[in-house]
Amino acid sequence: MRTLIDARLRDEARRFELRFTCVDCVHFAEQQRACANAYPTEPHLDVDLARHASLEFCKEFELV
Repeated sequence: MRTLIDARLRDEARRFELRFTCVDCVHFAEQQRACANAYPTEPHLDVDLARHASLEFCKEFELV
C-alpha cells in the first residue's frame, strides 16, 4: 500500500516508533538482504521519511 508522507506521518512515526521497513520484519533474511516470501525489498529498505514523498507498506509485513 502506498501512502503519502506528510508532517503528521513523520511526527507520528517518530512519537510511536513506527516500524515498517524490511529490517524490522520477521520475513526478512538479513544475510541475503531478501524477503523469505520473495517479495521485492527495494521499496521497503532504508526509507528515510525526511527525504521521501511517499512510502510503500508491504502487505506481508510482520513485526519481529
